[in-house]
Amino acid sequence: MYSGKQIQQQNLNSRDCSWPLWPILPLYPYGQRRTLRKEIVKDTIWTFDQLQGIFYVTVPIRMTIVRMIGGGLFVYAPIAPTRECVGLVNELVEKYGEVRYIILPTISGLEHKVYVGPFARKFPTAEVFVTPNQWSFPLNLPLSWLGLPGNRTYLLPVNSQDTPFAAEFDYATLGPLDIGIRPFAEVVFWHSLSQTLLAVDTVLSVPAEPPDILHLDPYPLLFHAKDNVFDVVEDTPTNRCIGWQKICLFGLYFQVDALDVVRAGEMLKNLGKASDRSKRAYFGLLPWQWKSDWQRSFTQLRQNGRLLVAPILQTLILNRDPKQVMEWVDKVTKWNFQQIIPSHFDVLIQASGYEFRQGFSFLEKDSGGYLPETDLKFLRQLDDQLKKIGVLR
Repeated sequence: MYSGKQIQQQNLNSRDCSWPLWPILPLYPYGQRRTLRKEIVKDTIWTFDQLQGIFYVTVPIRMTIVRMIGGGLFVYAPIAPTRECVGLVNELVEKYGEVRYIILPTISGLEHKVYVGPFARKFPTAEVFVTPNQWSFPLNLPLSWLGLPGNRTYLLPVNSQDTPFAAEFDYATLGPLDIGIRPFAEVVFWHSLSQTLLAVDTVLSVPAEPPDILHLDPYPLLFHAKDNVFDVVEDTPTNRCIGWQKICLFGLYFQVDALDVVRAGEMLKNLGKASDRSKRAYFGLLPWQWKSDWQRSFTQLRQNGRLLVAPILQTLILNRDPKQVMEWVDKVTKWNFQQIIPSHFDVLIQASGYEFRQGFSFLEKDSGGYLPETDLKFLRQLDDQLKKIGVLR
């Protein structure tokens, strides 16, 4: 079993982790969500991680809470407000004051938007600020119809100085980018006191080992540690790392050069020979197998843990308007930050404005990018297909 540092464990029952609204966004682990809290800056910043994924491609989804100077708490990108999660927040409330502000910093990430209304209702005195130009699918509905409390929900002003938290936070909005059928926008916040940047999806860092939250439910790690449907995988620290690294390749590329898709006929033929034919293992269905050199792709993706922009954003989103993106990068890099807390993957990135700009070098002319074209091939093809049918412009 896992032999790393101790992970927060509590005496929990199923009701503590229950998330009954999971059918709105049916992602693994569905109706049971564990929450892991970490203190990032002593008595000042905490992160709250949960899991989300499809086909066991599970990655952290993260909420960040910042203690405000005048008392109270500032919540960035809420997660599912399970009884466990709310209890962990209330422990901070008892010490530092009530939740004062809740921020929805994206218009595109449904996995972030879906939790804001339920979370706000757990803290009825908090003011909610959302990124302008919110949209819903298939119909654009009023914010109150999306579960946000109408009497205390506001749009983030264009000028960050027009907010009640301007003395402690500045922010910069990327977008809305006209990428196709629906726009993309994200707001990053700068907490000047701790020199910390809060981000959603635009930047991340890939850890070599699984984030702690994945060790609370290691089955996805072991499921993806297999090279093929016949492999028998023991629960060891090494296999958990292998599973995590393959999850990263799936989650950020969809398909890399080191992955072979198994044809339907062969996949069905292999069912009777699969090492695990349980319901949890999809009865032995596994539509891929890994080549022996798959770790090369992970090493090139991880880049020794440097800050990067997800390949999906590089090829499908941000390349639609490089000029607007780089103007936003220029604004962000003027702030004096030394660390970044993203909403996915590694919990903390040690990076300044210089490293932040380097992450977006793929948009600059003649830069050549920092990810191998062989692994970007599938996303390039997907980009062409989505443009042909009008989803992307």
